[in-house]
Amino acid sequence: MRNILLLTCISFGIASFSQGPLTRFELSGGSQTPTYFEIIDWWKKLDAQSPYIKMQPMGMTDAGYPLHVILVSSDKDFNVASLKRKNKRIILINNGIHPGEPDGIDASMLLARDIVSPPPGRGRGGLILPDNIVLAIIPVYNIGGCLNRSADYRVDQNGPEEFGFRGNSQNLDLNRDMIKCDSKDARAFTEIFHLLDPDVFVDNHVSNGADYQHVITLLTTQNTKLGGVMGEYLKNEFEPALFNLTTEKGFDLVPYVNVWGDSPDNGWPEYWDSPRYASGYAALWHTFSFVPESHMLKPYDQRVKASYALMQSFVEFTARNSERIKQLREQTKLEVITQAQFPVKWTLDKSKFKEVIYKGYASGNKPSEVSGLSRLYYDRNKPYEKPVKIFNYYPAKEFVSRPKGYIIPQGWWKIIELLRLNKVQMIQLKRDTTIEVEVYKIEDYKTMPRQYEMHHLNSDVKVSAGVKSINFRKGDWYIPMNQVANRFLIETLEPQAEDSYFAWNYFDAILGQKEGYSAYAFEDIAADYLKKNPAQKEKLEKQKAADSAFAKNGRAQLNFVYQNSPWFEPAYMRYPVYRVK
Repeated sequence: MRNILLLTCISFGIASFSQGPLTRFELSGGSQTPTYFEIIDWWKKLDAQSPYIKMQPMGMTDAGYPLHVILVSSDKDFNVASLKRKNKRIILINNGIHPGEPDGIDASMLLARDIVSPPPGRGRGGLILPDNIVLAIIPVYNIGGCLNRSADYRVDQNGPEEFGFRGNSQNLDLNRDMIKCDSKDARAFTEIFHLLDPDVFVDNHVSNGADYQHVITLLTTQNTKLGGVMGEYLKNEFEPALFNLTTEKGFDLVPYVNVWGDSPDNGWPEYWDSPRYASGYAALWHTFSFVPESHMLKPYDQRVKASYALMQSFVEFTARNSERIKQLREQTKLEVITQAQFPVKWTLDKSKFKEVIYKGYASGNKPSEVSGLSRLYYDRNKPYEKPVKIFNYYPAKEFVSRPKGYIIPQGWWKIIELLRLNKVQMIQLKRDTTIEVEVYKIEDYKTMPRQYEMHHLNSDVKVSAGVKSINFRKGDWYIPMNQVANRFLIETLEPQAEDSYFAWNYFDAILGQKEGYSAYAFEDIAADYLKKNPAQKEKLEKQKAADSAFAKNGRAQLNFVYQNSPWFEPAYMRYPVYRVK
């Protein structure tokens, strides 16, 4: 029978972590978090002291320092391929994506140290890492934000005394960069993620929003979005077990309180984790993904201990259900290869919900001392406990069929780089070839008036489709849709998907017309064209009859003729990712 993690550490408080190598958190009595260099130096010391820890640098970040990953392995094996052959489940824990939320940074240091401290495999808290589990820990992801340290960020957060900044070295929010990969950080993370192919992904955060009694909450990727057998298992077994296990350790866990500027008394919708976020990205690769959110208003030492307890619960559940988790992931990966229809849009259905016991504080409104207007407040002298509704059902509302493959011309090399980064299987055409493909035309879209993470997102995309024979060149890329990456490919290459590459502006060049005409010169050419093409002349007359403003606008009529003539550029609004049927 496999060893299972013993859960004796939490009740001892900070003193239970009091033997070396000590962390700044412990030395400060739970009021401080380490600097970036202290974090890395501490992990290097633990690596040097313990044969069960290996720290290795991976890709470079925008800050000029490499991203590190730490492996904690009970048999001292740190070769990922070997660990997979040994049938071990890998739990990837990401910390400091927002360095102003450092709870996971400290909790992971304590957890790993307590596991590997002597005697071998048994920490001073009585911890044993199950022999079917490997922990992979990113000690701090947003290095640039961690280096940008201050006591003044996150004004409403209750400690620690100083911490990092939300933006990275490009001032990017890395928890919005998983698909677009504008940062070197995200590219390094992608490399780590595909190297490990984690069974479970945990991205540690700190919440803001409402006030309540709970020290920690949990955001889980939507079961309907994860879909299939994994989605059902997540909803019916994995998530409920985590709530029970963490509550047994003294921290009443509830779903992430997704409420802003209002009281949670009437419940709330589950947070939508699209693929731009780390958890939503992981779900595209059939990984069970979670975002712990400790509560910003609770003392820092409480938040770290709650994060520690929840990570213990992840290890405990994954160890006990290792074979089932493996089987579900393997089944899903096989099914996705031949899956005929894929969802690309979902909607919240408020007719379905689950109830949880929520421990809140009475709230009300009173005059603001700043504005004199009504403001929300919570009264901690009036705690309450009651069932509330969590609206957690997001059924799919739009599907696309899986093509046999996609073809992307080599000129769109930025897309090819991103696909290659994500280990997508691709084949370059060996000669110029004419292929009949399905072609999308962008008929309509909306774009954001202000930038969002260095982009102006496109949304509400409407396309029309037709079949054309296109001349492709040697070196263009064919992407077969018979691979584990199918889900990722659908949600990045289908333009109407929420976080597609089209949504993130990678194809915006097609939205601008490149060729044109001089009106005075084209007038005679257009007149001759209409004489020789009576069908186009009739089309023009019908448009004039249907639109009085058009009928009075000579420039618009001339442009109408141009757009319906052979001289109008075919690339305008034609989406340059072609579907092979």
